[in-house]
Amino acid sequence: MREHTATFRFYEELNEFLPPARRKRDLPYRFRGKPSVKHAIEAHHVPHTEVDLILVGGQSVGFDHPLADGDRVAVYPTFEGLDISPVLKLRPAPLRNTAFILDVHLGKLAKLLRMLGFDAAFDWRLDDRGIIRRALAEHRIILTRDRRLLHARVVTHGCHLHSQDPTEQVGQVLRRFDLYRNIQPFTRCLTCNGCLEDVSKAEILHRLEPKTRLYYDAFRRCLDCGQIYWKGSHFTGLEEQVRRLRGSGG
Repeated sequence: MREHTATFRFYEELNEFLPPARRKRDLPYRFRGKPSVKHAIEAHHVPHTEVDLILVGGQSVGFDHPLADGDRVAVYPTFEGLDISPVLKLRPAPLRNTAFILDVHLGKLAKLLRMLGFDAAFDWRLDDRGIIRRALAEHRIILTRDRRLLHARVVTHGCHLHSQDPTEQVGQVLRRFDLYRNIQPFTRCLTCNGCLEDVSKAEILHRLEPKTRLYYDAFRRCLDCGQIYWKGSHFTGLEEQVRRLRGSGG
């Protein structure tokens, strides 16, 4: 079978998935038959969930577009500051649903996202298949350090995190999904991800330590696990942490 060649060019942060010597340059891709453009993109180790626009010969195409000899393929990441809705996009819904599910290595990130008020599901008992099933069932975006998890064909919404530092990871998530205006600190339970509601002191008085009863009057309770929150001596430190997280995206 005859060998063909297409030329790929990856833009912006998609280059982070490529070896340094292959970044920001035209890349020849040799193939036989008619592989899909999705197959070719992932052959470059770029997860398809990171891609929001593909142009072949200047025309927008979907993941199933078959490659042809001589094709020039431009691959772009998610556009946050530019409306490309007149152009064909690659998935039926935009990456704007801010409900996340995190892999087993991102427990610290889950707590930080919850602190900022984001729906961040985390269950250390789930394997890759379990994460994917829950993501699809609950329309969640997968956050992971394992790019192989995002290569699964059924996964449409996901983000590969490049840093191992939780604060830097928060910054990447805020930038990638343009979430700065959606931050609502201290509205979710750090333990279970449930939503918090105001609760009267009288209703939970029997659960409070003596000094807490004496010095505090405003409380919130998790609707799911029942955990009680109040602005104790630690709260100033949490507010400072939120301030740092807000600025973590640069």
